[in-house]
Amino acid sequence: MGKITVETCEIEGLKIITPTVLRDERGYFVETYNYRDYEAASIDVEFVQDNQSASKKGVLRGLHFQINFPQDKLVRVIRGEVFDVAVDLRKGSPTFGKWHGVILSEENMKQFFIPKGFAHGYLVLSEYAEFCYKVTDFYHPGDEGGIMYNDPDIGVEWPFPEGVKLTLSDKDTKHGGIAEYIEKFGK
Repeated sequence: MGKITVETCEIEGLKIITPTVLRDERGYFVETYNYRDYEAASIDVEFVQDNQSASKKGVLRGLHFQINFPQDKLVRVIRGEVFDVAVDLRKGSPTFGKWHGVILSEENMKQFFIPKGFAHGYLVLSEYAEFCYKVTDFYHPGDEGGIMYNDPDIGVEWPFPEGVKLTLSDKDTKHGGIAEYIEKFGK
């Protein structure tokens, strides 16, 4: 049991995981995480905390990163649909500043593995979404950084739902762009 399909992305380290789903007249069963399967897929990390959030349509969370205590993340959606984005912030990376996005939903059950050194965010596309993620370091208050979601130097192509007002947290409206990030942290 527990077999997964792993799709690599054009940005090294990012992986999209599709678990095996067993369906019958009762519903379905899915193994959402099995260390052996992930280790075999070169995702050999120790997750220490699970988080879950709920948001309504048009909520955009991100683009966030941790400054001194970076985290690998394994993200998925258990209800609804989101457009999930990772931006490469790894120093010296040939894809520094590039982004990759993927639709995660309760229907496709895909997961997105985002290694340390990436900014992360997502946009809720459905009326409501529940988002779950595993991380490899504990939350450290005051260690959060962020990049403006609409920075033209990054150029994320967010699929904003037509006619829906975008909702951001107060802190997410105050982030600078990647140029400010480079000035502060280097490239």
